Amino acid sequence: IYGGNGIIGYSDIWNYKDVLVIGRVGAYCGSVHLAKGKCWVSDNAIAAIPHNDSDLKYLYYLLKLLDINKKQIGSSQPLLTQGILNSIKTDMFSDKTYREKLGIFFSDIDEKIDINNKINKELEAMAKLIYDYWFVQFDFPDENGKPYKSSGGKMVYNEELKREIPVGWDVGEIQDLAVCIMGQSPKGESYNQKGIGIPLLNGPANYKNGVLKAKTYTTQPTRLCKKDDLILCIRATIGNLVYSNQEFCLGRGVASVRPLFPELSEYIYYLLEREIEVFKVRATGSIIKGITKEDLISAKVLVPNTEMLKRFSNIIKPYFDNIRLNNYQNNDLIELRDWLLPMLMNGQVKVN
Repeated sequence: IYGGNGIIGYSDIWNYKDVLVIGRVGAYCGSVHLAKGKCWVSDNAIAAIPHNDSDLKYLYYLLKLLDINKKQIGSSQPLLTQGILNSIKTDMFSDKTYREKLGIFFSDIDEKIDINNKINKELEAMAKLIYDYWFVQFDFPDENGKPYKSSGGKMVYNEELKREIPVGWDVGEIQDLAVCIMGQSPKGESYNQKGIGIPLLNGPANYKNGVLKAKTYTTQPTRLCKKDDLILCIRATIGNLVYSNQEFCLGRGVASVRPLFPELSEYIYYLLEREIEVFKVRATGSIIKGITKEDLISAKVLVPNTEMLKRFSNIIKPYFDNIRLNNYQNNDLIELRDWLLPMLMNGQVKVN
């Protein structure tokens, strides 16, 4: 264990390919990271170098399992020291080969999660580029396959938007494209964590890794969303936006936006994304700020013709479907990894 002093540059550790970096102070105190390649370590972190290269991954997952942030000292400014870390006692497998096998097993899971995230990042960038190209620059393909505006497509000035838009397009509101359902919390006595009733969404805590996860159920659901509705956070942390993968009860911290027909879905997603900053400004409330139904449904939006929206959906929907599939797979992999980690590390089950 080496205290950070600006750089890992000691002659006895400089040649290590990878190191473990542990948060030493503040909000990141006790967090464990696997840094690939030579790296700088400030005095806010501590570097952990394994005695044996093959143990690097194993020690990474062991430290995560030990939950070392609970060893921190100090109330106003949490702190971990080299002494505290060096004094932690734990059981370890004596078989070096098996330690290496465990490290590889868990790192393979994390690598797959990382690959899915990278794929999603590329898909998101490609989809956003097409949206901007079509609906911001107005260079969607015309009847000859050429970019509309750049090729001299007819434009008309719109007073509401204070800009030119393609001829034949309109300006409307979100409610012209979708049904908006504001959440309403059920009675507290109907809540349970036993999976009885309908899963309940209350707010930001239910958004995880691009997937909605209910922690509470209710036997007296109030307002419901459907599968494939867009679920928007409308109180406190305004703006989280995720597709629903099933029916949920909507608590007061969320709202459902349901397109009037499926081909509108991807376009509405981007409209809502663009409006989020406006929603944040409009949010009101003395203790917890939130947006009203009127704020949501009356947001002014550009409404292209139906044929254009169908063409856009045909191109973009496969991107969105793959992103959602990768998010669901990542969620399953994370749950599997976190479930297996303690059992494999304490020998309850074995990797064969």
